[in-house]
Amino acid sequence: MRKNGRKQPGGQRAKAAGSQLKLALGQLIKETLYETVLVSGLAYVMEVLEAERAQVCGLRYRHAEERSAYRSGHVRSSLVLGGRRVSVNRPRVRTTAEEEVVLPSWAAWSAEDPLEERAIEQMLVGVSTRKYRRSLEELPEGIVSRGTSRSAVSRRFVRGTAKKVTDLLERDLSGLDLKVLMLDGVHYIGEHVVVAAVGADGEGKKHGLGLWEGATENKATCTALLESLVARGLRTDRTLLVVIDGSKALYRAVRAVFGKRALIQRCREHKKRNVLDALPQNKRESVKRALNAAFTTEDPERAKRMLENLARSLEEQHPGAAASLREGLEELLTVKRLGLSGSLLERTLSSTNVIENLIGQVRQLSGRVKRWRSGRMILRWSAAGVLEAERGFRRLKGYREMGQLVAALHKHDTTLDSAVRDSDVAAA
Repeated sequence: MRKNGRKQPGGQRAKAAGSQLKLALGQLIKETLYETVLVSGLAYVMEVLEAERAQVCGLRYRHAEERSAYRSGHVRSSLVLGGRRVSVNRPRVRTTAEEEVVLPSWAAWSAEDPLEERAIEQMLVGVSTRKYRRSLEELPEGIVSRGTSRSAVSRRFVRGTAKKVTDLLERDLSGLDLKVLMLDGVHYIGEHVVVAAVGADGEGKKHGLGLWEGATENKATCTALLESLVARGLRTDRTLLVVIDGSKALYRAVRAVFGKRALIQRCREHKKRNVLDALPQNKRESVKRALNAAFTTEDPERAKRMLENLARSLEEQHPGAAASLREGLEELLTVKRLGLSGSLLERTLSSTNVIENLIGQVRQLSGRVKRWRSGRMILRWSAAGVLEAERGFRRLKGYREMGQLVAALHKHDTTLDSAVRDSDVAAA
C-alpha cells in the first residue's frame, strides 16, 4: 500500500505534464494553421492578380505589336484581411496612353470596406475600440498591417452606424402587410428619448420599422415617427392593432395618424406596475391576484366588471390606484375582444414585452457609452441596437393563431367601410 501511495503523485504529475503538452501542441497547431492559411491566402491573391495581368498585357517576354497595356511593376497597396488592412505589393498595369488599369479582382475586393461591418460587430459583442487589436489573430512575421488603432476603429464604427441609421430610416415598408404595430421609448441621460417601432405581419413575423429621436416622449416626437412610417409605405387605410405602454403621448399620436383604423391595446404589465406602485406593500399581493384573475378571464365583459369592481374597492382608501386602473381600462381588453381570449397570442399581444426585448438590447449597448456627445450619436447607437435585435427576431409566440386576429381586423375594416358608405349616401 505504501509503494502504491508513493507512485500516485508521480502518475498525477505525468498526467498533468501530458495535458500541458497537449495544450501546447494544440496552440502550436492553431498558430501554424492560421499562419499557413493566411500566407496561402495572400499567395492566392497575388496569383489571381498576376493571372489577370497576363490576360491584359499578354504573357511575359512575348512580343505583341497590338498590345494596348503593359506591366508597370508593383505598387504598395492594402487589402482587408482578418479584420485589418494588410500591406501587399499589387501588380500594376498601365495602358499605352499612360492610364492606370484596375484589375477586375482588385476592383471587386476593394469596392466595399468590410472593416466597417467588422468594427460594428466587435463593438456590438462588447469589444472596445482600445481592445480591438487584441481581439484579432496575430499576424505572421513580415506582414505589415494597419487600421486597428482606437481612432481608426472608432471612425469606421461611426461611418458604419451612420449608414445603418440611414438604412433603417429609409427602409421601404410598402411591401409589408402589417397587422400589429408596437411602440415604446428609450430614455437617455438628459432630455433625449428615442421612440422605436416594431411590426408583425399576418404570419407573425417581426420587423424592425424605425425609430425617432426627440427631446421628450411627447406627442410631437411620437407623431413624427408614425408619419415617417406612413411616408415609407405603412398603410393607414386598413385596421391595425397597436400595442403601447401607458404613454398618453403615444396614444394621442396613434389616434392622430391612424384614427379609427387603430385598435389600441395598452400593456397590462405596465398597468399592473402603475397600480401596484400606488398601493402600500401589504395591499399589493391581493390586488395583483385580482388583476391577474380579471386578465385571465375569457369573457371580456366579465373581465371589465371585475376591473371596475376592483377600482371601486380601492376608491376610498387608495384613490390614486383606483384612478390609475380606470385610466385606459377599455384598451386593456382590446385583444380579448378580438376573439383571442385564453390564447397564447392574447398573452403575447397584451403587453409590450416583444418590443421591450428590443429596447433592452438598445439599453445594453448604450450602457457601454460613457459620455453622449449629441442626439445623432444616440440615434446611431439606437439604430445599431435595433438592427442587432432584429437579427434574433423570431415569430410572435402564438403566431399560429394569427388567422383569428387577421379575420377580426378585416371585420373591423368592413364595419368602418360600411359606416363610411352609409354616411356618404346620407350626405348625398
